[in-house]
Amino acid sequence: MVARPDPTPGRGEVLVRMRAVSLNYRDLLMMTGAYGAAAKPPITPFSDGCGIVEVVGEGVTRVKAGDRVSTLFFQDWISGPPTLAKLSSALGHPIPGAGRELAVFSAEGVSKVPDYLTDEEVATLPCAALTAWRGLFEDARLTPGDTVLLQGTGGVSIFGLQFAHAAGLRTIVTSSSDEKLERAKALGANEGINYRAVEAWSEPARRLTGGRGVDFVMEVGGAGTLKESLKAVRVGGHIAIVGVVAGASTPLLVPALIATSARLQGLSVGSRDMFEAMLRFMDLHRIRPVIGQTRPWTEARAALESMSRGEHFGKIVLTF
Repeated sequence: MVARPDPTPGRGEVLVRMRAVSLNYRDLLMMTGAYGAAAKPPITPFSDGCGIVEVVGEGVTRVKAGDRVSTLFFQDWISGPPTLAKLSSALGHPIPGAGRELAVFSAEGVSKVPDYLTDEEVATLPCAALTAWRGLFEDARLTPGDTVLLQGTGGVSIFGLQFAHAAGLRTIVTSSSDEKLERAKALGANEGINYRAVEAWSEPARRLTGGRGVDFVMEVGGAGTLKESLKAVRVGGHIAIVGVVAGASTPLLVPALIATSARLQGLSVGSRDMFEAMLRFMDLHRIRPVIGQTRPWTEARAALESMSRGEHFGKIVLTF
């Protein structure tokens, strides 16, 4: 931890007093040096935060002092499809992140948030929630009654479960823990598969769909799970590649792709327009994020270590 002078917002910027931040697997990769050569220390970590606007710079009209806001993962991705420039504006790297008591952000890079959510709940939304939202509703063409398979019970998959359930989609959740599967069912999961007990979990997934296969897979494992995802998805189905928890490198399974005609799409979070559409959906359905751990921000190291051991269900939050 370091002490620095209080920052001052310039034109088009806002000064935010942070109230909470949440952790993503991306943060763990950065802390352990596995995110890539460009993400070298020192960095100011964390992309996801909630805070109160204290001062607005010249020309700012989107928000005012006293507004409670969420950070946006990509500070410059306002709308439209992704571009290299938009994807180069991520908090945590290359832009200093939300892990600081006072932070200056672009006024375009924050959004006002619903009153019914707590500070801690808001802090979970910018990365995991928006990734799940985009995968389900922006990229895939799902309709009520379709079946989605969600890998694990981390942040993205639990948000995916909550959104899918509210939208009338059938949900199958995989986990290594029967206890976590029961918790997922309490949130609306229709079916659960323990992948530790059934290594070839694509087989029960297909049985649960009458042999047809699932319409959508939230693929968070990467190298360790993609083969099973391709076996589980229906012909013409959609696999959203959102994580590499089980490894970052896998052979391209060309025969399986050809056989299923599946759409395999990598995605990285989303735009401000998508985020604010997601907030409207959450407000309508009164969806509350699932927080597995809340710690003071001074315990960031312990929180990251807990994430590395897979102890969490839902999100891990640090408070200021």
